Amino acid sequence: MQLVIGNKNYSSWSMRPWVLMKQLGIAFEEIRLSLNLGAGFGEAVRPYSPARRVPVLLDDGFAVWDSLAIVEYLHERLPGHGVWPADARARARARSLAAEMHAGFGALRSACPLNVEAALGELGARLVAEQPALRKDVARIEAMWSDALAASGGPYLFGEWSAADAYYTPVAQRLRTYGVPVSTATESFANRLLAAPGATAWIAEALAEHEFMPDNEPYRTSGTSGTGR
Repeated sequence: MQLVIGNKNYSSWSMRPWVLMKQLGIAFEEIRLSLNLGAGFGEAVRPYSPARRVPVLLDDGFAVWDSLAIVEYLHERLPGHGVWPADARARARARSLAAEMHAGFGALRSACPLNVEAALGELGARLVAEQPALRKDVARIEAMWSDALAASGGPYLFGEWSAADAYYTPVAQRLRTYGVPVSTATESFANRLLAAPGATAWIAEALAEHEFMPDNEPYRTSGTSGTGR
């Protein structure tokens, strides 16, 4: 299998299936396309997917695009790999959480775009204070994580690590990058997600990219400076 992705520092959509496959030991070849291609990025993806967006999974030349479709394909293709929880109700709830992430949280995506290398601890509190929609998104994530962990007993959302955790790993990184104020329990779980082997592998490679993209770093022009790490 091959996985077509964008820059690791910025592409949250690419992060989800990549982390999932790494974490679960699903072998694949990475095809990375630079988001710095700008308007030409879609054309670069076209040979792999008519949607012209990443991520794209290729299995013997068969293309599956959209991160949630990729997850479901992997679940059906490799049923013993633990993509989703084994219990039917836990599996349904895990899919619900992943779908909610897939379709929603627009305020969080807009205010806090993924940037692995940046450390912007002073910015998150200001953004949350200024933006009611962002406060609502963060509150929903905190409640969602708390409810799932209480029901499963942890250490991950549904006990064993699954695609639901892959879906919220970019959220955990956003909370860290922007220093978004959250409860101690939420911060602890975010750190747990980012300490999982699949996530640490992605983070290490993201930090090695050194490919600055100003369009993905709006705070650089909003009077707020950040420090790389």
